[in-house]
Amino acid sequence: MRRSEDGFSSRIGVMLAVAGSAVGLGNLWRFPYLVGENGGAAFIIIYIFFVLILCLPILFSEFVVGRRAQSNAVRAFKVLRPGTKFTIVGLFAVLSATAVLSFYSVVGGWTVSYLVKSLTFKLIPASSGGMAETFNNLVTDPYAPLFYHFIFLLLTSLVVILGVKKGIEKYSKIMMPILFIMITILAVRNLFLDGAGEGLSYLFKPDFSAVTASTVMAALGQSFFSLSIGCGTILTYASYVKKEENLIKVATSSALVDTLFALIAGCAIMPAVFSFGVSPSEGPGLAFIILPEIFGQMPMGELLALIFFIILFFAAITSSVSLLEVPVAYLIEEFKIKRSTAVTIAFGVLFVLGGFASLSQGPLSDVKIFGLSIFDLFDYISSNVLMLSGGLLMVIFVGWVLGKREVLDELTNGASLKWPKWLLNIIFFIIKYFAPVVIISIMISNWL
Repeated sequence: MRRSEDGFSSRIGVMLAVAGSAVGLGNLWRFPYLVGENGGAAFIIIYIFFVLILCLPILFSEFVVGRRAQSNAVRAFKVLRPGTKFTIVGLFAVLSATAVLSFYSVVGGWTVSYLVKSLTFKLIPASSGGMAETFNNLVTDPYAPLFYHFIFLLLTSLVVILGVKKGIEKYSKIMMPILFIMITILAVRNLFLDGAGEGLSYLFKPDFSAVTASTVMAALGQSFFSLSIGCGTILTYASYVKKEENLIKVATSSALVDTLFALIAGCAIMPAVFSFGVSPSEGPGLAFIILPEIFGQMPMGELLALIFFIILFFAAITSSVSLLEVPVAYLIEEFKIKRSTAVTIAFGVLFVLGGFASLSQGPLSDVKIFGLSIFDLFDYISSNVLMLSGGLLMVIFVGWVLGKREVLDELTNGASLKWPKWLLNIIFFIIKYFAPVVIISIMISNWL
């Protein structure tokens, strides 16, 4: 009943929600940096290649399982193949989404803090170089990050508690267009900076001599993680999709939106970085230290900083909403509880876990587990263990257990959609044979 009464009402709603899940904080700093460090346009070509020939078929797999089962990430496998051990795939997804959101909400809290300061035009210090101190004071403070972590989780929960149609879909339709409009405004503005051409060359000038095996693996990894593969968000969202919806079109559109946003973000950030002679290899520091410093040196810098942190906040919360829906859907169905109760339980667990992740940047910085801080441990486990393992088991299940007939039946809506037979055969071949080999290669590369 939950699926029939509270599913996505339109294709654009599904597409924007899925794209919102994929568009996150990493698009705003990691993707541009990887492009420039790995051959510019050459990296982009390799990245798009992997999105098309690998990630899309895996997305199709998650869409097939989610919509066909009309259930949460764990129950889906019970519905499709009762009595098998593949429920572990769904369990990995729930654990992965929880682990990711535990530290992601902390970074989201930092974004809220900066947004509040930007709204009051009190973010950028009078003296140059003050942003490093501002950021360090924030993350090492024992109380302020916890407060903003709480606020970010609360805002995420308020969207999810409203349900799919009135919450996730409604606010995705609001936030995603605003996100694109603002990142485009910032990109256009920064393209007129002196030295902007150097930043564009960094992004789009192909340098195939820089392409190595590590470049290929970097593009492969970025394409995989950029589209939220393996953490249950796509599967969970797919369970709310109408039976008559065209899954291939929805998945393809969502992947294209994510890629387009990453490219526009690059055009917004890198011209500014190069114009002011700053290194682009700063990671999260690029967003919280370097760019505010740059904005402070530009006309109307406070306004530009405000626009940027609105962008950062919307990118963070659209992703966090999709992550929270995974454990919430699981709790609702498996324990037969109300959505409000499920959200409250998930909020409590995530606040505690995120609290430890936050404190590991300050008072608990000396606490190490396997040589990692609690924050980094959540990141490593989710990215390198749970997401990859879940993604691998997903394609094995779809390709080898669910089988070609059921997969193609779902992708064609019972043969009512007329896709070329050769295209469908290629999609299934990738799911069954190519994707498992590639994912195993990523796992070996990460663990060596």
